[in-house]
Amino acid sequence: MMRQRITILATISILIILIFTACNRGAVNSQKPIAVIPKGISHFFWQSVKAGAEAAGKDLNVKIDWKGPAQETDISGQVNIVEDAINRRVDGIVLAPSHGDSLVPMVLRAQREGIPVTIFDSGIATDQYLSYVSTDNREGGAVAARRMGEKLGGKGKVAIIGAKKGSVSTDEREIGFEATIKEKFPNIQIVQWLYGEANATKSLSVAEDILTSHPELNGIFASNESSTVGAVRAILQRNLPDKVLLVGFDATPDLVKNVKDGAIDSLVIQNPFKMGYEGVKTIVDKLNGKQPQKRIDTGVSLLTKENVETPEIQKLIK
Repeated sequence: MMRQRITILATISILIILIFTACNRGAVNSQKPIAVIPKGISHFFWQSVKAGAEAAGKDLNVKIDWKGPAQETDISGQVNIVEDAINRRVDGIVLAPSHGDSLVPMVLRAQREGIPVTIFDSGIATDQYLSYVSTDNREGGAVAARRMGEKLGGKGKVAIIGAKKGSVSTDEREIGFEATIKEKFPNIQIVQWLYGEANATKSLSVAEDILTSHPELNGIFASNESSTVGAVRAILQRNLPDKVLLVGFDATPDLVKNVKDGAIDSLVIQNPFKMGYEGVKTIVDKLNGKQPQKRIDTGVSLLTKENVETPEIQKLIK
């Protein structure tokens, strides 16, 4: 009788432990994935985001479903991907909106259907989301402007090669650059502002047009990876690294090499790995009953020839 009672008590104890563990793990036991949806998949930047998201998935024991349009200009394609994630009843969505307005209906629908959405990298025209994980992009543009202004001695003519109009992250960088130039460096004139449509080949063409139209140009600010790639190619093809100062945005191995070689003055860099990691973590926290911060700033830094080998910068570009 005593042995039977001990066996029953032991069984009950095991069941209690299993129930407690299941409750605390929450989303960990779910078979549904967390959808991570970037603006596109062609840029090096997004591969770093993916690495961060997958690292979070491994650490937090959740499945990551990574899918984005081939090109950042494919807004309707991204809308369809988000809609599909909602229809599949994923546990959560981590979304970098290609356009500040176009993705709003999908985000609101996900909310109505009880699917938490975290926005990352680029903002959206609603506050009906779980968390917003990104760089302070306006400050990133200001960092670029201060570098440009100081290197040009506070005077000269510069141009902006933007990514694509309506992309909140790059819009904010360009606005931050323009505002800081006007405020801090009134003797620097922004003579042209064109868009490369988040495409390196198009950005090259745009940069060539700018250099042809303004042979007296002193500097270019390129607001994302592809616009920086296009701008540096144009500058190198015309042998202008010593004449046209290029401040770019985001880092790839080739762009970092361009900085070391002197073709690019500097790069404003983000922490895409952290964006991916923190984006997934906010969803897992929510599924486990925790309320994440509404705004998570992942930081911004300036990479130059002088600091490129420092541990702080190396950590961000590897």
